[in-house]
Amino acid sequence: MDRMTILDAYDPRCPIRNVLARMSDKWSLLVIYTLTGTDKMRFGDLKRAIPDISQKMLTVTLRTLEEDGFVTRTIYPEVPPRVEYALTERALSLFPHINALIMWAKENMEDIIDDRKRNKSR
Repeated sequence: MDRMTILDAYDPRCPIRNVLARMSDKWSLLVIYTLTGTDKMRFGDLKRAIPDISQKMLTVTLRTLEEDGFVTRTIYPEVPPRVEYALTERALSLFPHINALIMWAKENMEDIIDDRKRNKSR
């Protein structure tokens, strides 16, 4: 069976599961969220906006997002070369869902932290 025809998200070969796994890594949603604040952003500006991400992880995350069609990378033939990153329409269509998740996290943050403390002390 062709792995692109598997539509059961519980099957490890399912493309839906693959997409969700790539989007739910530690940095992808944060990079997309950071890029929503501007039309385009240079690598260094993006790195400063997310200070706890390493240069390597930012590079890997941007490459993955570009490969999946969430980010465009534009290189300008200047010396030194200027590279800018921007969200695609696909990423912009995802943003309302990311924003809803952020709002949910803010609303539930205190209860989750309390539960963590209570369960840690067991």
